[in-house]
Amino acid sequence: MAEWFSNLKAQFILNFIDDNRWKLLVNGVLLTIRIAFFAVILGVLIGSIVAIIRSTYDKNQETMARRKGFLYYLFSFVNAICKVYLAIIRGTPVVVQLMIMYFIIFASSKNGMLVATLAFGINSGAYVAEILRGGILSIDNGQFEAGRSLGLNYVQTMIYIIIPQVFKNVLPTLLNEFIALLKETSVSGYVGIKDLTKGGDTIRGLTFAPFMPLIAVALLYLMIVLLLTWAAGKVERRLRTSEK
Repeated sequence: MAEWFSNLKAQFILNFIDDNRWKLLVNGVLLTIRIAFFAVILGVLIGSIVAIIRSTYDKNQETMARRKGFLYYLFSFVNAICKVYLAIIRGTPVVVQLMIMYFIIFASSKNGMLVATLAFGINSGAYVAEILRGGILSIDNGQFEAGRSLGLNYVQTMIYIIIPQVFKNVLPTLLNEFIALLKETSVSGYVGIKDLTKGGDTIRGLTFAPFMPLIAVALLYLMIVLLLTWAAGKVERRLRTSEK
């Protein structure tokens, strides 16, 4: 037993203490959180726009089709673009999207974090769009009629009445999307970004001892996810309490 603990201590020192290799994990955690945070903000922005366009088209398609005006053709075109975006993003792996962004679209860029944030944000936006679209379509039409009775146009009704209710209803789901996005950033190392997973892999390559660095990476991800899950649960319980 004493020999086992001695070997464990030696492995710990080799992987984390020597040459301050623990900093690779700390820096990786910070970079992972930054990428996920800014990506989810971008995803919510993109998702909100796409969700509003698609839900507006779904709700008003028949009315606009009868008039056959410019607005109908404009919305039909924009809605078609949104559907293509959703089909492509949701139908291809995020790691492939990341590599296309890094090696093709932004091949001349040296800012790997920015490219990764854009890639993950665009990917997240497709899933957020469907979450928000479902939330908008679940709102009773009486809410839209109430907005019109108050003298608000469709856009004002969406901004002041519908969207706040939608975000309240889907906030727990959006928090879960953030958790999923955080774990998806683990593929950032494919384009040389020194995130948490890459930090563990770098230590493994230096020490030729895979057990400790990979277990450390897994435990760090688990700790972050458990913390976010706890926060999401608190928010969900508070929302349920406020509805009573």
